[in-house]
Amino acid sequence: MAQLWGGRFTKETDHLVYQFNASISFDRRFYKQDIEGSIAHVTMLGKQGILTQEEQREIVSCLKGIKEDVEAGRLPITDEYEDIHSFVEANLIERLGDTGKKLHTGRSRNDQVALDMRLYTRLEVLKTRELLRELLKVLLRIMKENTETIMPGFTHLQKAQPITLAHHMGAYFEMFKRDDSRLCDIYERMNYCPLGSGALAGTTYPLDREYTAELMGFYGPTLNSMDGVSDRDYLIEFLSALSVIMMHLSRFSEEIIIWNSNEYRFVELDDAYSTGSSIMPQKKNPDIAELVRGKTGRVYGALMALLTTMKGLPLAYNKDMQEDKEWSFDAFDTVKGCLALFTGMLDTMHFCKDVMKKSAKNGFTNATDAADYLVNHGVPFRDAHGIVGRLVLYCLEKGAAIDELSLDELQAVSPIFEKDVYDAVSMETCVDARRTVGAPSKQAMEAVIAQEEAWLEALENEPHCAK
Repeated sequence: MAQLWGGRFTKETDHLVYQFNASISFDRRFYKQDIEGSIAHVTMLGKQGILTQEEQREIVSCLKGIKEDVEAGRLPITDEYEDIHSFVEANLIERLGDTGKKLHTGRSRNDQVALDMRLYTRLEVLKTRELLRELLKVLLRIMKENTETIMPGFTHLQKAQPITLAHHMGAYFEMFKRDDSRLCDIYERMNYCPLGSGALAGTTYPLDREYTAELMGFYGPTLNSMDGVSDRDYLIEFLSALSVIMMHLSRFSEEIIIWNSNEYRFVELDDAYSTGSSIMPQKKNPDIAELVRGKTGRVYGALMALLTTMKGLPLAYNKDMQEDKEWSFDAFDTVKGCLALFTGMLDTMHFCKDVMKKSAKNGFTNATDAADYLVNHGVPFRDAHGIVGRLVLYCLEKGAAIDELSLDELQAVSPIFEKDVYDAVSMETCVDARRTVGAPSKQAMEAVIAQEEAWLEALENEPHCAK
């Protein structure tokens, strides 16, 4: 059992205790971050004269060699080590002898693991933003291609008013755009370096924490050493943002599942993103959308687990904080996988435009416009509302749409109706007349699409943040 401590102890740790305490099974994925942080730390120690230049060069070179050997498969990370820090340091000492023992000067595992988790999470934030960006590109393409594709808009899962597919997709664009903004904010808040905090009270060595932070691309050092080793706010924020992303994906998945049903037939899923039934040969199931919807609870669970772990912890570091990793790693991987698969599913999806338009027409989605027609001809809105309600009842009894009734039938309900009502309640007019910012008309949508396109372009050109 390779451990970084033991001088104060007189006998070996019980094997079960060792296994319960060890984290190598999951923190092995930190090896790059642990080595990156160690190289920055040693470089700073050399600059400050705490290590000689020769010692610094030897340790840095050996650390790089360990990283290369791990990545080439020549040096496996095995369970004989307590954690990834033990693995790196033990191999360094094995290769360099006493010089390797100087790596940990002015450093604690507390600030070391705080650094590794922050470095790893920072990278995951950027990877998630990249995947969100790909999804946003697909959404924008669909929006640009469907500014005149009429479909019903819903409230309470009941057909409400006619909109366009571009307008519907635009709602999700706004959701995922906010998700990106949240990730950007998290990055800005978390990008400070805890290394140099020591166990909790800093160190007597003359460390240059600003220099160490600069070497690793942080904005600066954390300003309180106790907070530096015990802060997991950034991780809770990230898990919260991931939970919101999954909530948005889940809502979208629910709609796709409904739209893919025989009763709706708004979409046809690509075969590559569907599965069949082992017994029913006619089935084409939306399993990807269903799994995304199901995995949302998994990510919520990670957030609640970490909130619960942190809620009663006194300052500063406590071993409970080791529980920040496994659930978080699972959430990181789950969200990245869901974003990639959902984007592919959406990008290959076929929209049945004729079915969508027919559904809007047969669902009385132009009823509000019929009422507005009467209001524009001097009828008080409340009276107009009642008139159109009776008109819909008549249509239901006859099995017809409003614009399929004869003028005589319309005037039998209200003599205010004239021939121009047919143009006023056509699906195209109902959509095109809504031209305010955020509305579904082609004119309004094209203006919004231009803004979204410019925003995405700015996002491509900005390494961290585009607001």
